[in-house]
Amino acid sequence: MKGGCFCGTVRYRLDSTPYDTGWCHCRICQKISGAPALVFTTVPFTDYVVEQGIDAVGRVKTTDFGERSFCTRCGTPLTIHVDFQADEIDVTAASLDDPAQVTPGFHIFYADRQPWAQAGDDLPRYDKFRPQTRGLE
Repeated sequence: MKGGCFCGTVRYRLDSTPYDTGWCHCRICQKISGAPALVFTTVPFTDYVVEQGIDAVGRVKTTDFGERSFCTRCGTPLTIHVDFQADEIDVTAASLDDPAQVTPGFHIFYADRQPWAQAGDDLPRYDKFRPQTRGLE
């Protein structure tokens, strides 16, 4: 699978099939994206490979346990990497060339959702992280 930012400066590939795809409704995701929620999908850290535009990848520490990456030219959110899952990286599903290749299976931080953006599905909803979140068990 391949993906990249809006302006085309940053291009990446995933060297394995993504897993653990889900919606995040936390306030950080809302503020970073300007949307009510973001969908992330996960791959092993070494399987996320920036093929073009590495010099345009910016990073911002958004919590005491993680940082996000984005294109410094157009602002597209690309990844989140958290300390408690150091061997994995979460990629924004909408930055994939074909986002339909992944399907969300849950909602996290649903307690932070915007009242005008309720989920219209029957996926499991968690007010914070899922109880079985790797690294937090």
